[in-house]
Amino acid sequence: MNAVRSTLFMAYAIVWSVFSAPLVVVAGPLLGGAWAYRFGRIWRLGTQWGVEHLLGIRPQVIGRENMPAEPCVIMAKHQSAWETMTLQDCVPNGAFCVFVLKKELLKLPLVGWGLAAMRMISIDRAAGKNALDQVVTQGRERLKQGFYVIIFPEGTRVPPGEKRRYKPGGAYLATHVGCKVVPIAHNAGELWPRQAFLKSPGTITISIGPAFDASNMSDQEVNQRVENWIEAEMRRISPHRYPDAGQTA
Repeated sequence: MNAVRSTLFMAYAIVWSVFSAPLVVVAGPLLGGAWAYRFGRIWRLGTQWGVEHLLGIRPQVIGRENMPAEPCVIMAKHQSAWETMTLQDCVPNGAFCVFVLKKELLKLPLVGWGLAAMRMISIDRAAGKNALDQVVTQGRERLKQGFYVIIFPEGTRVPPGEKRRYKPGGAYLATHVGCKVVPIAHNAGELWPRQAFLKSPGTITISIGPAFDASNMSDQEVNQRVENWIEAEMRRISPHRYPDAGQTA
């Protein structure tokens, strides 16, 4: 049954993207940048319809009250493509979000072109310190424009129960701009495995942690605080992935 669900969803997602993604690409240049985001939301919500009704995957959000009313930096666990869509529903008042991503993604047909039209924060990961400065320059502008900035500090999708080094980009942005930071944990990889065609129906838990002000904090302090909260929360929402959790508690 999962194979049937996954096949139907893939077919639906391709057809939906073929029709809706071009609207995102042309909306910005023809109608103004805000329209690219509006059509981008339609594209995303249409895809999420398929996720919920064809795959049978639905979110459960914990701690929604922790999300600040003003734009901030969101640092989240990254396990699948699912959270790139659904995390955007966690911000209040219908605000828009932008992601920090590697610039190579902007070259992908349809999806990449749509991301470029929505002016995501794209960086050259080989640029070292300059890449961090790119994040601050673009991130400061997006925050002033009212966008929430989402970044995956581990830099790539990580299977449930595993952890990568938390990179400094999100912390560097927050400390240099002086804004709030929100950590988010989730277990999307349980139902939507990394690079897997087959997805399983069920409920994914998104847990939003307490926001804190990064002003007057060092990059290392912000990163460590985010990592500590996310990794502890992962052990709470996915305890079966951490058999040593009871021993270290």
